[in-house]
Amino acid sequence: MPKKPSRKTIVNNLDRVFSEYIRRRYAKNDVVECITCGKKGNYKGGDMHAGHFMSRKHYATRWDEDNVQVQCKYCNTYRYGEQYLFAKHLGQEKADELLAKSRTMVKLKDWELQDMIEIYKKKLLELEQ
Repeated sequence: MPKKPSRKTIVNNLDRVFSEYIRRRYAKNDVVECITCGKKGNYKGGDMHAGHFMSRKHYATRWDEDNVQVQCKYCNTYRYGEQYLFAKHLGQEKADELLAKSRTMVKLKDWELQDMIEIYKKKLLELEQ
């Protein structure tokens, strides 16, 4: 019988497929644009990230599609996500909504995370068509 994956493995797998979906959903000919500075790059390379408005530590918004947009490595990593510019793009109402949501406690079961992996794998396949 195969060994059940650890929670960390499941979360990492979900992060990976979700990140790819976020980057690919805005790609035109594999090119995406940073939401905060406008830099363009290939979604496949390590230079373009799936940047979070509210930190990934908040499970309530970690995999919320409104909370995550394409950002270049510089803005996301070295400029700490450029949260102010990110919020300007989102608009005050959406930024406030995500802030409130991020402060809620969410306990996701492993099977729920696995379901989300399947959902985002399916969404990736739909993008290819």
